Amino acid sequence: MRRIKLIGVPVDILNPEELELTLLELLAKPGTKHIVFLSVWNLLKARHKGDFQDYVSSADLIIPISKSILAGAKFLKKDIPVRYNPFTFTINLLSYLDSHFKSLYLLGSRGQTLHVAERNLRDTFPHLKIVGRHVGYFPKQKEDDIVVNIYKSAPSLVLVSDGIKDKALWSYKRRNRFSSSIFCYYRDSLGIFSKRIKRVDEDVFAKGHEIWHEIGKNPLKLFLLLPFIHYIMILLVYRLFKK
Repeated sequence: MRRIKLIGVPVDILNPEELELTLLELLAKPGTKHIVFLSVWNLLKARHKGDFQDYVSSADLIIPISKSILAGAKFLKKDIPVRYNPFTFTINLLSYLDSHFKSLYLLGSRGQTLHVAERNLRDTFPHLKIVGRHVGYFPKQKEDDIVVNIYKSAPSLVLVSDGIKDKALWSYKRRNRFSSSIFCYYRDSLGIFSKRIKRVDEDVFAKGHEIWHEIGKNPLKLFLLLPFIHYIMILLVYRLFKK
């Protein structure tokens, strides 16, 4: 695995054949680890000082999911990362955990969605031990119990979905309270595994048109085109003035 910096933000170059070994190395590493799915919008957000920048900079694996990140790396004449569909990446991750008899904790979503997702995951990955689960949208007074449960069960992977107030930053802000788990925030994961949410078609994702799928569900996301224009301007500045 190699790491480049694109407009000041780290991005990993991970080939598919390296994923299993990288995962095993992460599992052997002590402490709390994080896998980040990096969209172009998160790339821009990570340029500003604060918790999110620290979260991305310290992540153990930073996976680009936007085609624009690859285009930006090519434009700046850097090594071009491999882009992954978050759903496909997560399935591969769970498959490797299953083949090595590892464990999983599910966090997020509503009760029925979580229940169906857990059942489907058990059927699909019979050797993957689900050591705990908790719904999202929980009251603040429940948080300590959840943290203690994750600490005690020490899962190989904690899959964090929707309904978590701090989203990807939830585990990062509490990283010193866990043992040795990998945390991965994928908002739609449990919704897709429960078949409540339809995932983006592979052909649509391969073409980089998934933003139009999002805009179709929420027209307000059309305003995401404004920061995208800002991204293009930053690339131009780096191309002209940065070594």
